[in-house]
Amino acid sequence: MERIALYNDSFQNWKSHDILKAQLILTDIPFQLGENAYGSNPMWYNGGDNSKGESKFAHKSFFDTDSKAGFRIAEFFHFCSTLLIKEPKEKGKAPCMILFCAFEQMFELIETAKKYGFNHYINLTFRKSYSAQVLKANMRPVGNAEYGLLFYRDKLPKFNNGGRMVFTCMDWIDDRNTPKVHPTQKPVPLLENLIRIFTDVDDVVIDCCAGSGTTLLAANNLARRAYGFELKKEYVKAFYEKLMPLTQVNMFEYAELDEKKTRAKQWAK
Repeated sequence: MERIALYNDSFQNWKSHDILKAQLILTDIPFQLGENAYGSNPMWYNGGDNSKGESKFAHKSFFDTDSKAGFRIAEFFHFCSTLLIKEPKEKGKAPCMILFCAFEQMFELIETAKKYGFNHYINLTFRKSYSAQVLKANMRPVGNAEYGLLFYRDKLPKFNNGGRMVFTCMDWIDDRNTPKVHPTQKPVPLLENLIRIFTDVDDVVIDCCAGSGTTLLAANNLARRAYGFELKKEYVKAFYEKLMPLTQVNMFEYAELDEKKTRAKQWAK
């Protein structure tokens, strides 16, 4: 079984692929912003200059799947509830799901999640040192954050905090080492932080809306198994051509995994 794979397929078809269920689902869902996806962004105008007229991005959504019809939230939670492992009996081992989302989506996500067994949530904020809303900078305060929600069923999820506080407001970590192949690509260092906190070595991480596949790259860097689903063939192609060659294995993490397996075998005897 592969340790890392990005499938040009819908997450709804996960059973047709030879993958394990996840300890963590980590995904950036469509924000469903409609025709105002590039609102307040310089990309709305040619060269970022409003005197040069509107660009091809004006009045456009990020993707054709960004609509309510293209991405059904209830359907998404239904499949995610089957993709996560069952809650184990012991404490501190439960799975969870982290979604990057638009602020406007939060209420609907929280209410829908309850219908599929995700009874608890934690708000997450990722604070940036810049804003894409530069066209509004001289008119009003502008947003400099992205938002997320952590969902879990009943038991608190696995939590590797190392004895330190983990704040719900986290700094956005820029990624200057990974080629950008997707307009809403998430930075590998930020994803690594989340994966490190909520999973262990050899756990499975699944990204249902994988886009560039940086979630898979981050998981692989930490010796986790990683599987993703992406409908757009060009992004899957870009992942295998530009990001997959960057995959690295932290040998210390694998050494730790091998040691755990050896101890488990000795204990079984």
